[in-house]
Amino acid sequence: MNLLANLLTILSLIFGFVSIIFSLESHFTLACWAIFLSVIFDGLDGQIARRNPIPSEFGKELDSLVDVVSFGIAPSILGYIFVYREFYLWSTLALFIYLFCGVMRLAKYNIIAEQGCKYCFQGLPTTASGGTLASFVLIFRKRGYDGELPEFVPVIFLVLVLVLSFLMVSRIRYLNLDGLKKLMGRNLKLAVILLIVIIISAGYFYKAGVTGLTLFLIYLLFSPFVVKRLNSH
Repeated sequence: MNLLANLLTILSLIFGFVSIIFSLESHFTLACWAIFLSVIFDGLDGQIARRNPIPSEFGKELDSLVDVVSFGIAPSILGYIFVYREFYLWSTLALFIYLFCGVMRLAKYNIIAEQGCKYCFQGLPTTASGGTLASFVLIFRKRGYDGELPEFVPVIFLVLVLVLSFLMVSRIRYLNLDGLKKLMGRNLKLAVILLIVIIISAGYFYKAGVTGLTLFLIYLLFSPFVVKRLNSH
């Protein structure tokens, strides 16, 4: 189990690295999809690791280091190249804050994971923050004829970066996969199938960015209330 979990973690790292390469080449669509795939493999490795009766400290540390690359560095580079023509100084500062908060969140998770809520994370997971930024970029990946983004896009993006940074180091509790299983109960498989259908349909109709951002924002806004409800029972 540990070997399989570590292999999935490495796959997450590979796609995080691939996203960086695509970002450097300004292939924003491919860079965003690489981050999405990294999110998927990160979720799978966590589920496999939880099935092992003997936790792996190596796997835990490996997972955190990979998350720094795939959901810290990769989204930061993607975001910087995406908006560097506008507000390059402010984008540098905002994205460094994002990366710093992501690293702090992962370091804190390694320390307090065993003391935390069974069905939740303390602070927004880096997978959700990285996926949110990738979804936003995917929506506005096509620039205008002059090669520039509309003026409002970089501003909204940098505000989103700072909000996500704050949420990652906050004490707000967010639903984890175990909490999702408890919430959905017997309907979990149906929910997973429905989610897969939605994602495939979104990709087919070129609405993956809007769909992804909507799903991540729903998680950001409503997950803390769901956690509170689960803890009250």
